[in-house]
Amino acid sequence: MKSKSHVHNGNGYTSESAGSSSPSPPRSPRRHSYISHCRRRLRSKVSSQTKSLGNFSAGILARPNIRYFFLLPLLYISGLLMCVGPFSALIGRAPVPGSVYRSHEIFQKLWPDIEADNSTAIELSSVWKYKRKLREQKPCPNITAMQHAHFVSPSHSGYLIVEANGGLNQQRSAICNAVAVAGLLNAILVIPHFEFHNVWRDPSEFGDIYDEDHFISTLEGYVKVVKELPDVLLEKHNYNISNITTFRVHAWAPVSYYLGVVHPLLQEEGVIRLAPFANRLAMSVPPHIQFLRCLTNYKALRFSSSISTLAKKLVNRMIEKSSRTDGKYLSVHLRFEEDMVAFSCCVYDGGKAEKLEMDLVREKGWRGKFTRKGRIISPTLYRVEGKCPLTPLEVGLILRGMGFDNTTSIYLASGKIYQAERHLAPLIKMFPNLHTKESLANSEELAPFQGYSSQLAALDYMVCLFSEVFVTTQGGNFPHFLMGHRRFLYDGHAKTIIPDKRKLVLLLHDVGISWTAFKEQMEAMLSESDRKGMMVPRVRKINRKTSVYTYPLPECRCLQQSQTNQTDHSLDVPDNYIRRKT
Repeated sequence: MKSKSHVHNGNGYTSESAGSSSPSPPRSPRRHSYISHCRRRLRSKVSSQTKSLGNFSAGILARPNIRYFFLLPLLYISGLLMCVGPFSALIGRAPVPGSVYRSHEIFQKLWPDIEADNSTAIELSSVWKYKRKLREQKPCPNITAMQHAHFVSPSHSGYLIVEANGGLNQQRSAICNAVAVAGLLNAILVIPHFEFHNVWRDPSEFGDIYDEDHFISTLEGYVKVVKELPDVLLEKHNYNISNITTFRVHAWAPVSYYLGVVHPLLQEEGVIRLAPFANRLAMSVPPHIQFLRCLTNYKALRFSSSISTLAKKLVNRMIEKSSRTDGKYLSVHLRFEEDMVAFSCCVYDGGKAEKLEMDLVREKGWRGKFTRKGRIISPTLYRVEGKCPLTPLEVGLILRGMGFDNTTSIYLASGKIYQAERHLAPLIKMFPNLHTKESLANSEELAPFQGYSSQLAALDYMVCLFSEVFVTTQGGNFPHFLMGHRRFLYDGHAKTIIPDKRKLVLLLHDVGISWTAFKEQMEAMLSESDRKGMMVPRVRKINRKTSVYTYPLPECRCLQQSQTNQTDHSLDVPDNYIRRKT
C-alpha cells in the first residue's frame, strides 16, 4: 500500500503530495514609472537659468515626491553603514553604540566597586512587589457536566497517531495539541511517538520522559488514550505505520480544517497519522478544547518516576543550600552553549580563534547554511537588536546590579557552556554559591540520563519550576513553558526576570559607566520584569505568542481553581516546598 501525504495549503484545501506543499504562484510583475516621472518633474523645474542654486535646492526639497527621491538612497546608505560595523572601523568612525562586546572590559573596571558595595542585599522573599488585580470572572462550569456535554460518546471516529518533533518542550506542545485534536475529532489517541532529531540526538520515547499510566488515567473521561494501535489495524497496514494515510498539517491550522478535511478521512480510514506535529493547531479553539490543553499541560504530563525522583532530590538539595533565604533560591536558564553561540552568528571577544572555531561548528552542524550566496551576516546588528545570547558574565552583572549579593543561591540550567573557563569564571566570582545538576548529583545518580538531552532538560525544568526567581536569557520553548507553569502555580505571577537586552548592550558598551548608574538601570529592569510577570493578555487578542502554555490565565483558571492544592500532587512536590511557600 502506498503512503498518502495530505498537505494543507493554507487555504482550507489539501493536495496529495510527496511531502511538501505546492508553491504559491509568483506575483504579477508591476511596472513603475515613478522614477521617470520624478525626472520629468525635475527637468520641468529647471527652466530658468537665473535661479540661484540655493533656491533651486530648496524648491526640490519642498516637494514630497522629489524629497523622497533624494532621501531614500541616503537612508539606504546610512543603514548599510550602521549594519556593517567592521566597515565603520576601517574608515575611522566609532562603532555603533551596543555593537561591540565589551562586557569583560567593563567587568574588570567595575569589579572593585562591586566588591566594595556594602548596600543591603535584596531579599528573595521581597523581590516581587506587584500583585495581580483580580477581576470579576464568570463562574466556572461544572466539570462533570462539561464532560457529558462534549466528551462522553458511545463511539469514536477512529485512531489518531501523532509524531512529535523537536526538543522537550516542543514535544510537550505537540502532546497538548494532540490531545486537543483528538478531543475535537472524537478520536482515540495513541501515545505520541517522538521523532529522533540530529540536533538533540535523544532516542527517548514517551514513557522514558512521562508517566504513561498517569497520562492515560488523567485524561480518562475526556479523551481515550491507548499505548498501541490495535493489531487488526496494524495488520491492515502491513505492520508499518508509514503506510497509514499521513497528514502534513499546516502550522496553526484552524478548527475548520480539522473538522472539514481531517475528520471525514479519519472516519473513512479508521486511523490517520499526523507527522511532523508540533504547533499544528490554532490557539483560537472552543473553550472545552482549550480546557484539554490546560488539563494535559498542567495535570496529565507528569515526568517519569526516574526523572521526578532525582528532580525531587535536586530541589531539596537546593533548598538546603539556601538556608539564608529560608530555602528560596534563584534559577537561571543560560543559553550559552557552543551550538547556540554558533547559530546566533554573534561575535564576542575571542578574536580570530573564536571565529575559526564558530565557522567550523556552523559548517559541521548546518552544512553551508550560513555561507550561501546572498546571505548577509551582521553580528553588530544582531547585538544592537538584542539577539545575541547573554554570557554568564553578563548574567552575573545583571543580578548583582539588581541587588542580589554573593550569598544568593543560584541554580544554573544549561548545557555545556562555550569556553566555560573564560566565560563562567566571572559568574562564579560574583556568585560562589552556584550549582548545577552535575554539582548537586553524584555520577551514579546522573549516569542513567547521560546522553539523553530531553531527560536532562526535564531535570532542569523541575528545579527551575520551584525556584523563587527564574531568569531567562534567550527565549525559546523552555522558558515560555516554565513561565506559564509558574504562573499556574504562583497565583498568576510568572516570577521571572527577562533582561531588556537592547538596553543592556548600550549600557555594557559604555566603558565610562559607573557602578551606581548601572545598578539604577538594573533595578528599573527588575521592576519592569515584576510588572510584566503578572500581566494577563486579553482573551480576544490571544495569538501564537500569548498561548495558554505561557499565559494560562484566565483560560486555565477553572482547572486551577478545581485543585484542592495549587501545588498539584501530580508534580511530585519536594518535601520542603509547601513549608517554604507559606
